[in-house]
Amino acid sequence: MSKLRIAIAQINATVGDLAGNVARIQTFAARAHAGGAHVLLTPELALCGYPPEDLLLRPDFYRACDDALNSLAKIAPLPIVVGHPLFGGDAAYNAASLLADGRIVAIYRKHRLPNYEVFDEERYFAAGDAPCIVELNGVRCGLAICADVWEAGAAEAAVDAGAELLLTLNASPFHLNKQARRHEVLRERITATGRPVIYANLVGGQDELVFDGASFAMDGQGRLTHQLPAFAEALAFVDYADGHLLSGRVHEPPVREAALWSALKLGVTDYLGKNGFPGAIIGLSGGIDSALTLAIAVDALGADKVRAVMMPSPWTAQMSLDDSREMVKRLGVEYDEIAIGPLMEQFAVSLAPTFAGLGEKPAWDTTDENLQARIRGMLLMALSNRSGRIVLTTGNKSEMAVGYATLYGDMAGGFAVIKDVFKTLVYDLARWRNSLSDVIPQNIIARAPSAELKPDQTDQDTLPPYVVLDAIIEAYMERNESPREIIARGYSEADVRKVVGMLKRNEYKRRQAPVGIRVTQRGFGKDWRYPITSRYPDEY
Repeated sequence: MSKLRIAIAQINATVGDLAGNVARIQTFAARAHAGGAHVLLTPELALCGYPPEDLLLRPDFYRACDDALNSLAKIAPLPIVVGHPLFGGDAAYNAASLLADGRIVAIYRKHRLPNYEVFDEERYFAAGDAPCIVELNGVRCGLAICADVWEAGAAEAAVDAGAELLLTLNASPFHLNKQARRHEVLRERITATGRPVIYANLVGGQDELVFDGASFAMDGQGRLTHQLPAFAEALAFVDYADGHLLSGRVHEPPVREAALWSALKLGVTDYLGKNGFPGAIIGLSGGIDSALTLAIAVDALGADKVRAVMMPSPWTAQMSLDDSREMVKRLGVEYDEIAIGPLMEQFAVSLAPTFAGLGEKPAWDTTDENLQARIRGMLLMALSNRSGRIVLTTGNKSEMAVGYATLYGDMAGGFAVIKDVFKTLVYDLARWRNSLSDVIPQNIIARAPSAELKPDQTDQDTLPPYVVLDAIIEAYMERNESPREIIARGYSEADVRKVVGMLKRNEYKRRQAPVGIRVTQRGFGKDWRYPITSRYPDEY
């Protein structure tokens, strides 16, 4: 009777921190050994972190990874399946090695190299073509890496080579509804192979990506036997006996808003923590976007590491001031108010002679509006320079899409927390967070959104209603639907033309925006690569 206890190490690796990642794996290995495991399964490229991007073009990076892998093998208290980059012969591979008895005893090279969404592994790796079967406590296990179970072929080859059980290393980033899709894909592989699968996924933030963990195991009938928690490091034990996985703990998945909040929170925690920023600065406006960003930052970092700054202009409503003061009081963060009216006047005086030579100027235009945003951005960046804290920008996905933001103004900063959150979802998140504790004043949620750059201004003066705007952006940007197809859904041609036109015209702005957390299937980052200069007319 064959029995095998597998420990899943759902770890938060840091790209390039080889010594730190080895120490982390070793800590999990010691716990796994103490828990009676026969093998520890780590995520994809856990040794070096994922994705290492162009570090993979450096020969010295592979040498350092080899040294780290060999050092881990010498101290491992039990067999470990560890993901790592490998340079062999004249090509590089996304690999997984079995470490045992102080050495590398088997190496698997990933077969399927994803080259879509945020993935560009074909830039760095060659594809392997041979299965790898390792015997662990009498059980023949087939190794696979992430996309190898998302597409047919590799898993089936492992079974043909004698695998009784599939061990899969993964670095699968989060986006909305991703876990349901993972379960669906794994059931497809199980149907094709008839073999149970153990799925170890990375957790943690890496630039714009957030890995949610949520590792799991499924038996040979596609039933979920184990489900690890999302957005946290975890160690779980999976027992395999007599050809079956024994049932274990299944953590309930978070609801949509809870999952999004956890992703945004983890993205902020790891971006600041892994890059050594001592804290964050946020410019408050009295509006929903900056309020939501502040609430996320405090949950992620703690109130003592967050500073809020309100910079009222002559057009700032008293309600905005009152609501901002109330919110920082509720959260207990450091708070400053810097009136920008005197600075606006000084800029106007300084620019007047030059403007006079540019023809007749209207009483008020976008120059005056943008100047306010740029004064605020300049003040925030000065505070950032002096304190070392990073400025968190507050623009949402709807604004990023249509350019409803000011270059070097409200776009100035180092990390865009809600860059991939539609405006309609901003409100959903605010209401959900308030259901836990009342941190965002109700006035902020209830009032009409406004940039407050001129008297009586609202966003809907120049934009369609956000429910319409977001639907058009999602269809065009995330699903690649043509304007003609979007209009056929029932949206007015005028709205579609306006939104698509704004989206295309503002690509130059998005290229200059700070990196931000990706939480949808397609964000304005690694998986959006549209030309700035383009005359493609679209299909109407």
